Amino acid sequence: MKWSEVIESVSERLSGIMPETPGVLKKDLEKNFRAVLEATFNRLDLVTREEFDIQTRLLTRCRERIAALEEIVRTLESGN
Repeated sequence: MKWSEVIESVSERLSGIMPETPGVLKKDLEKNFRAVLEATFNRLDLVTREEFDIQTRLLTRCRERIAALEEIVRTLESGN
């Protein structure tokens, strides 16, 4: 789920729990909720699950490659 979808979902939930208000006021509240949520998420410098999973896979591949290179170095250093 993208941050914009999360923000939209939370904003809709917040406006849903508000007492019945005239349409214009409700739209203004939703707009303000969205702005506050976006600012908060931006300050937190969060990443999406997708970005995290990509970086995890990349790190795993790097560790595997380092282990293979270390083995090659050990073999070369032992003279075999």
